[in-house]
Amino acid sequence: MAPQRYDRLHRLYEAFDTETLRAHQRFVDLFPPVDSPVALSHWEEASDELGRLKAEIAASFTDSDPTEGETVAEIAARADRDQAFTALDLHSSYNRAVNALVLDVDETLRSAGGTDNEIPRETLHALVEFHEAGVPIIICTGQTLENVKGFMIQGLGSEIVHSGELSIVYEAGTGVFTPGHGSETKQLLYEGLDPDLQEVFDSVRSRVLPEAPPELRRGCHLQGNEFNITLKPNFETGSQRAADVIDAGLVYLIDLLAKAVGIAVDTERADSDHSLPAVARAYYADADPEIHDVLVSEDALPDCSVSEVPDDLRSIFDRIDVAYYHADAAEIGSLELNKAAGVEAALEVVGVDDPFVLVMGDSKSDLRVMEWVAADNCGLSAAPDHASEGVLDHVQSTDGLVFDRGASAAMLRTIYVYNLLTELD
Repeated sequence: MAPQRYDRLHRLYEAFDTETLRAHQRFVDLFPPVDSPVALSHWEEASDELGRLKAEIAASFTDSDPTEGETVAEIAARADRDQAFTALDLHSSYNRAVNALVLDVDETLRSAGGTDNEIPRETLHALVEFHEAGVPIIICTGQTLENVKGFMIQGLGSEIVHSGELSIVYEAGTGVFTPGHGSETKQLLYEGLDPDLQEVFDSVRSRVLPEAPPELRRGCHLQGNEFNITLKPNFETGSQRAADVIDAGLVYLIDLLAKAVGIAVDTERADSDHSLPAVARAYYADADPEIHDVLVSEDALPDCSVSEVPDDLRSIFDRIDVAYYHADAAEIGSLELNKAAGVEAALEVVGVDDPFVLVMGDSKSDLRVMEWVAADNCGLSAAPDHASEGVLDHVQSTDGLVFDRGASAAMLRTIYVYNLLTELD
């Protein structure tokens, strides 16, 4: 990036009242629809002043190309100084526009601790701006399709959701839903798994609640997934009672999985081999430190080690993910059906052949997408400051795009400005 671009940004934020400009832009963008002549008059006055301030900046930064000044004014209206220089640093490193957004929802776009568990209007508006700029949006979540589809229609409107430029990767990659694409609208990726693996999931699903101990059956419910098996608490997420029931549920789920895998390998052996739960616990404790700690706290850590897991069981365990989310969920999913696989399928449907994406997420399932992006050099990764340790380590080691809890809009504005900068070349 030529040094003069940095010089121009310095001059922009030193010579102009960009804070007032951004305040006018936010007011105009987020003004709620009200039936009030007084309020409408106030909005019109703010809109006129916004236009005047932008024109003043544009006139000061127009050389041979008049559109350059207009772009600089749009940058000032959307990003503060730090965001603008972060965008410029990214542009210096990549000089390639982001051509798709890959966005987790819970604790990323919205946060129970920072946004009252609602996607903020400012975030929704930023997504609308990306949509209007022709950037496809891929919502990538562990939630069920119907749940995600419902609140995205509520937040963005049916027209955007059904535009063909928005895709939903749901249940952490088991399915992809992209309205407006005919036979490709809904892809059930789990149907591509081999029958033996599908039978393991069917077996666990059919038994998970009927065979649960009474206190567990009363304290949690089965989320309405199409394929993944997710235990959710009947208590407030994050509460001590939710933590207690999910910790107990995790142990129960691992033991139930062990039985189902044993049946898949050898039915007679499954009926007689009482070591199955122990080796399953040993395997998943070794695979995930959080699961190890829960097993310790539940006095359920087995005496055997992971080296004692038989090869025939290990070959199936290697394909099944057991996920734990403190005081929120215990889940079984397929490692072959992860968010990264779902994102690749979604990108193909929306027609992004050469992706350079922004990935925003907070959990281990999002980390797999981030690692795929880093390995293929096909995008950027960002995370909230309360994300899991592995996610934060990855993001800090790449471009350092960490944002405050509940402040997803700020990161989206930074990337929007980054794209504006690519237009100046």
